Amino acid sequence: MAEFVVITGMSGAGRSQAANHFEDLGWYVVDNLPPALLPKVREFADAPDSGVSRVGLVLGLNLYYEDVAPALVELKDSAEGSVRILFLDASTPELVKRFESTKRRHPFSSVPPMGVSDAIEAEREALVNLRSEADVVVDTSEYSIYQLNRFIDEVFDLDAGPESVTTRIMSFGFKHGIPLDADLVLDCRFLPNPHWVEELRPLTGQHEAVKDFLLNGQPMAETFLQKTEDLLTMLVPAYVREGKSYLTIAFGCTGGHHRSVFVAEDINRRLINNAELGVRPLVIHRDIDK
Repeated sequence: MAEFVVITGMSGAGRSQAANHFEDLGWYVVDNLPPALLPKVREFADAPDSGVSRVGLVLGLNLYYEDVAPALVELKDSAEGSVRILFLDASTPELVKRFESTKRRHPFSSVPPMGVSDAIEAEREALVNLRSEADVVVDTSEYSIYQLNRFIDEVFDLDAGPESVTTRIMSFGFKHGIPLDADLVLDCRFLPNPHWVEELRPLTGQHEAVKDFLLNGQPMAETFLQKTEDLLTMLVPAYVREGKSYLTIAFGCTGGHHRSVFVAEDINRRLINNAELGVRPLVIHRDIDK
């Protein structure tokens, strides 16, 4: 039974780069495939003598706008193996910058004629339903090609088993924007801010002095950590039952240096030690160096 990943999302968000890396990982990749041909690819991949076990399908909306969603539903219903949808997203300012730097025309800019920003927003609106159906959503706004490749490695090249969910724990700063690919966002700004303690300001939530400041004499910190673990112990199995294969939990504070980093590290430790969940957490501190 072949395993399928459908690579879709915003134009300019990295579909081609993702497809190239799937090929490097040994996947059989078909780019710019008309949705009407999806059943033929499935039949080929599922044939006993095809020699194909993992198939990547790159789909955009510029030519086959109305056909993509029903084609994906049919693929999921008919494929014998697993089918996952990877949706690549990025902020509008970042996409504008990418299109302007490459001088490429946005596929949504022709009918009716519109500027790059308007075309991006038109595509984003058209993709709302497809994005909501995706198994994995990643915001590539600040990703290099190397970081996108590493993300794909983490999600699709780890054998976590059918009853597991790849869990990413992220810290971020609200002043840099909420992560577009977060499934759960928790605000840590109720904790006292180490930024206002002069000797703690240059440190991060990974330093013992910051941890001690947030835990000692701050009963709300320990309560929050315990209740967050309890929440995730309840929710993660529910996501698994619904077929979700990737979960991003984001913790935010003002700048992304102290409180959110401390909480992300502590929750990561708790989930690793939680035998009931059996997850493999991956930690990323998005704004720690900003």
